[in-house]
Amino acid sequence: MASPPASRAVVETDAAVSPVVVVGGATKVFRGTHALDGVSCTILPGQFVAIVGKSGAGKTTLLRCLACAITLTGGSIRFGEQDVGALRGRALRRHRARVGMIYQQFNLVKRLRVIDNVLVGRLAHLGRRGRWLALARHFDPREQAVALRCLDHVGLLDRVWQRTDTLSGGEQQRVAIAKILAQQPEVILADEPIASLDISNGTLVLDTLRRTASRAGLTVIATLHHIDVARRYADRIIGLRDGRVVFDGTPAQMNETAMLDIFGELPADYLTASVGRRAAS
Repeated sequence: MASPPASRAVVETDAAVSPVVVVGGATKVFRGTHALDGVSCTILPGQFVAIVGKSGAGKTTLLRCLACAITLTGGSIRFGEQDVGALRGRALRRHRARVGMIYQQFNLVKRLRVIDNVLVGRLAHLGRRGRWLALARHFDPREQAVALRCLDHVGLLDRVWQRTDTLSGGEQQRVAIAKILAQQPEVILADEPIASLDISNGTLVLDTLRRTASRAGLTVIATLHHIDVARRYADRIIGLRDGRVVFDGTPAQMNETAMLDIFGELPADYLTASVGRRAAS
């Protein structure tokens, strides 16, 4: 693949406007155990929603149901007017293409160059011939321009031609965000996107995700392990416990009573941050 000039990064990605997402009484049962137990919420376009809870609370299960990676046992999920539980075949594949999924372990091909990984996000937009050419790493200059624009969004335009395994963990997660932006999703789902990163890189990744999603007007639904991080970045926090919603409100409403309802105790990161705030004052 020829190296296009960086100036082509000015091409916009033209992401679609996020739909209203309505979860109605969502239930998922695994071997007699309710991973989700009547979860209901409405997520408006452009919101950054953090889903928090202890391990096993149902956070990842909810994301996987939103992505149609697994099907509900009961209830419904609607993206706009579309009941995604009714989708099959090509319609189901189209829905999965409109949902961008960011994983904890980046989900990149480490031996490929950065731009090649981002271009993987363009595959759903290519015809049959384009996909065959992509296997040989031949992409139309217009597709390359979109990839460059996405790398510019995440601040990695200077890493375009590097092998991905030469980047830091934080940089690799930002490449993963660029790949999802290249997909032109209507909603971004992120499953513990900073769990494997140190504090500095985690902050940079969430800053990038928040900024780029806001710039494109995209809804972001992210599971987060640290309550202080959720309070800092989210517009709205949904707390799950044993598959049920026990909190749904703003970061300002996330007080110690709410934390006890969600976690059964005050989270360690909240206690540490509280000590730091008291010491600073």
